[in-house]
Amino acid sequence: MHKTIPFLVISLAAFSGCSMAPDYSRPEVPLNVTAIGNDAATNRISELSWSNFVSDSYLRELIQCALENNKDLKIAVLNVENTRALYRIQRSDRFPSIAATGSGSRQRTPWDLSSSGTSVTGSSYQVGASASYEIDLFGRIASLDENALETYLATEESSRSVEISLISSVAQQYFLYIATAEQLSLAESSLENANHLLELNRSMFAQGTSSELDLRTAESQREAYQISVEQLQQNLTTTRNALELLVGTSLPTIDTLPSMQDMPVISSFPENIPSEVLLQRPDILAAEHQLKAANANIGAARAAFFPSVSLTAFGGTASRELSGLFENGSGMWSFAPSIRIPIFEAGANKAQLDVAKISTEIQVATYEQAIQSAFRDVADCLAINESMERQLDAQLILLKAAERRYELSLERFKAGLDSYLPLLQAQQDLFGAQQNLISLRRQKAANSVSMYAALGGTWDSTAP
Repeated sequence: MHKTIPFLVISLAAFSGCSMAPDYSRPEVPLNVTAIGNDAATNRISELSWSNFVSDSYLRELIQCALENNKDLKIAVLNVENTRALYRIQRSDRFPSIAATGSGSRQRTPWDLSSSGTSVTGSSYQVGASASYEIDLFGRIASLDENALETYLATEESSRSVEISLISSVAQQYFLYIATAEQLSLAESSLENANHLLELNRSMFAQGTSSELDLRTAESQREAYQISVEQLQQNLTTTRNALELLVGTSLPTIDTLPSMQDMPVISSFPENIPSEVLLQRPDILAAEHQLKAANANIGAARAAFFPSVSLTAFGGTASRELSGLFENGSGMWSFAPSIRIPIFEAGANKAQLDVAKISTEIQVATYEQAIQSAFRDVADCLAINESMERQLDAQLILLKAAERRYELSLERFKAGLDSYLPLLQAQQDLFGAQQNLISLRRQKAANSVSMYAALGGTWDSTAP
């Protein structure tokens, strides 16, 4: 008998772990092309990381503060730790559970319930070790273990996505903050110039060389610039508050903010990008891990249709007296295998299998959608970058023309050749051209950051 039990255990264990999950195969890229460039661009992209991607020293400091203090990122990291702990819990089911046990009892039986007709007092004590183990004949535990592992890996990739998104958001908010500050400075300069023109109109009106219409027009223009200054001051405050929220703490001090013209635009990206780069995006990797987790659930759902075998054993000593626990002849053991065979579950097992299959189909669609979104993100950034170059060239020419037009209009107004209206229009157009140039420079810098995020941040060609 003693030889039969170990042989039975070994035989059952030998058949355990047979997975009933479908063989996983990565879905094909849901696009007409499998690449959007050539391999020559790979080395350039593989060198990217946020620390050498961002060249502005103050922005680097802001990003570092955000990575240390941002609450969304902290929650994402804690979710990774939580999922890792859940995986370790699930993985423990693949090993026997062993525990040391000890118990004791003392009882008294009254005389009228005792077979001897007298009251009886008795006691019993036992100490030992118990073990329990479910033999994974059909891979149910192995499938659940794989599901937990893939879920953990998906959470880890999602945390990377949050980090990349945070870096991108901080950079873009920083650019907006600089652009707003520069536009405010421009509005204040324009307000000062409007005050000068208002005084000029008052002087000319007093001399009778200008009409009251020109004077009131100058007054209206001055107040319009005052409103612009107030609005931009408000925008600067709210933009700074949003940047502080992203950073998670007060902004580091800086003597003077750079202008968008002096802001080093993040290094340009190659137009030809291998599709393999996009498949390393954290959101795509997370979607694939979720797909693998759903695939493993099918194996667990299928295993529920088959018997489950559990082994429980105990070994130790027992005695009526505490002092006799370790005397000769006090040893005891028990071995209790059990089997559970599903007969009638009211369709629950079939429904669980259907849920697992449908969940896998959903994850396949989610994975394909993530790939399509990645390709679109990169394509949009490339298109915007190309368009921004042409817009900036045209805007610089427009600004130069607007500056010359304003100079000529001012000279003609002072000479009494024109009314104030042509000068007013020239002044407004110049202000708009200056504001638009700042906005375009910000959009170009922001698009570079968007490209960084679209490529998934850091990409290592040696990574598995």
